[in-house]
Amino acid sequence: MRQHVVLVTVNIRGKECMCISMTRHWWCSSIWNCALSHELRGPLLEMNGVFGADTDEGVSVSVMEGDSVTLNTDVTEVQKDDQIVWMIGPQEIRIAEIKNQTIDMFESNETFGDRLQMNNQTGSLTIRNIRTEHTGLYMLQIITNKETSRKRFNLTVYAPLHVPVISSNSSNCSSSSLLSVSRCSLLCSVVNVSDVTLSWYKGNSLLSSISVSDLSISLSLPLEVEYQEKNTYSCVHNNPISNQTRHLDISQLCHTCTEKSQRSHHIVSALVVVVVLLLVIRFVYVGVKSCTRSEKRRRLSEESSVSSDK
Repeated sequence: MRQHVVLVTVNIRGKECMCISMTRHWWCSSIWNCALSHELRGPLLEMNGVFGADTDEGVSVSVMEGDSVTLNTDVTEVQKDDQIVWMIGPQEIRIAEIKNQTIDMFESNETFGDRLQMNNQTGSLTIRNIRTEHTGLYMLQIITNKETSRKRFNLTVYAPLHVPVISSNSSNCSSSSLLSVSRCSLLCSVVNVSDVTLSWYKGNSLLSSISVSDLSISLSLPLEVEYQEKNTYSCVHNNPISNQTRHLDISQLCHTCTEKSQRSHHIVSALVVVVVLLLVIRFVYVGVKSCTRSEKRRRLSEESSVSSDK
C-alpha cells in the first residue's frame, strides 16, 4: 500500500484547523477536537466540519455548506518559473493559475463569485462560504523545472441538516385494556433532504435506519414504544460529516389508555356543560323576548282603550 502525507487546511466558522493524513488516518488540530480515525464509530458522535481521505483516486474532502475549505498544494514557496494550475470537472476547465508569479483567476467569478482565492506564496486554493453546487472534481497541476505533477481533489459539499421531528402517529387502546400500558406508535420525519440517513436509537443501540441519495425528498421512520418504559430513545438525522438529534419525550407524546379515557371523559363533560349553557342562554333570551312582546301588546291595548274613551 502506498503511503502519502496529505495536508488540508480548514476554516470552520472562523476557526482554522490543520488536518494531516498518513495512509488511512486523519489527525486534526485540537481547536475543534477533531482527532479522528478514518473509521468513525459511535452512533451519536457529534461530527461537524471538513473531513478527507487520501485514495488512489485522489483526496476526498467533505465540507458543510457555508464553511470554507483550502485545498493545499504542499508547495512551501512558488518559484519564479513554477506554474500552478487549478481546474474543475472532467473537462478540466481552468479556474486559477500562477505563472511567472502572476495570478490569473480566468472566469471563475461566473461559478464562484468572489468566494475563490489563490495563495500567491503556495498556490493553495481557498473557497469561502462554499455552496452545494461547488461539489465536484478539482484538479491540481504543478509544473516546475524538474517535473510535472498532478493531484485530484474530490470535493463534496453537504447541505445543513435539520433537527428531525417526532410525532405521535397513534396509540392503540382496546376496551378490555383500559388499565394496561398503551403502546405508542411514533414517527420521526425530515423533509427536503438528500444524501442522508435517518435512524432510531435505543440508548446507543441502533434500532432501525433508512437512507436516501435522491434530491429533495421526505423521509419518515416509525417506532413503537410502551408508555411506562424508562429507556431513552432518540432519532438521528445524519450525513457523513454531521448529525442532528431529537430525543424522545415519551410522557409528552404517549399516554396510557386510562389517561386517554379520562381525557375523553373530561372533553365530553366540557361539551355537555357548553351545550347546557347555550340552552339556558337561549331559554332566557326567548323568555325575555316573549315578555317584551307581551308588554308591548299590553301598552298598545291600553293606548287604544284611552283613545276610544275620548
